[in-house]
Amino acid sequence: QVQLVESGGGSVQTGGSLRLSCAASGLTAGAYCMGWFRQAPGHEREGVAAIDNDGGTVHVDSVKGRFTISRDKAKNILYLQMDSLKPEDTAMYICVAEPRKGRCGSPWTYWGKGTQVTVSS
Repeated sequence: QVQLVESGGGSVQTGGSLRLSCAASGLTAGAYCMGWFRQAPGHEREGVAAIDNDGGTVHVDSVKGRFTISRDKAKNILYLQMDSLKPEDTAMYICVAEPRKGRCGSPWTYWGKGTQVTVSS
């Protein structure tokens, strides 16, 4: 049974930083894409960043230069370093995983429950 458990969320002021982690368990051997989505009240769910099995990354334009996705494959942990946070980054951040070689993309099979990030002005 695959489980994705996020941690590291919290409340910060504008300009602050947070580092999110996602511990994955139950993943069978093989290539995986992993990523982060976010969901804010009244907004559609948005893909934030993804990393493929070879370490290739993609970030949505609104977070480029501020957020960095990375992973420790040996420990099955996904990270999202978030710097220069803005109030519009406030959302529930959700970890996702998908067995896939090559470039990442929808659909995503496995979803975590999320960790809340709140940025105050």
